[in-house]
Amino acid sequence: MSVDKEILNNRQAFHEYHILDKYEAGAVLVGTEVKSIMAGRIQLKDSYVTIKDGEVWLMNAHISPYSHGNKQNHEPLRTRKLLLHRKEIEKLEKETTQKGMTLVVTSIYWKNGRIKFEIGVAKGKKLYDKRETEMRKTVEKETRQQLKERLR
Repeated sequence: MSVDKEILNNRQAFHEYHILDKYEAGAVLVGTEVKSIMAGRIQLKDSYVTIKDGEVWLMNAHISPYSHGNKQNHEPLRTRKLLLHRKEIEKLEKETTQKGMTLVVTSIYWKNGRIKFEIGVAKGKKLYDKRETEMRKTVEKETRQQLKERLR
């Protein structure tokens, strides 16, 4: 997988969830949405991915209206269809219904001139998991600082 250029990385998803598996999906977008995403004007704060009638949908992703768009500009919070292979959709559907997993967008990037969405199969973190992750990050940071000091 050659990622040409990362547009957005959803760090909050990694904070809130344990990401177990990742899938690459295309999306059905209108022209003004593509231009807004190229400008980095997309927000995934409350967004999630859901499966309805064998189709994958991105909900609540806010793509700001394009600044030079005319009256045909897109709706910022509209539901957008994500494109995956049938087998992948069936696998994701099984993960969400049987195992109670959540689907979140972990990153958005360019690949071969197309915008791709990386969907993560996620399991929610408990509060103590989050605390443990924060503590581990702090310890690693302090260790790095101490090593840096020693090298001086």
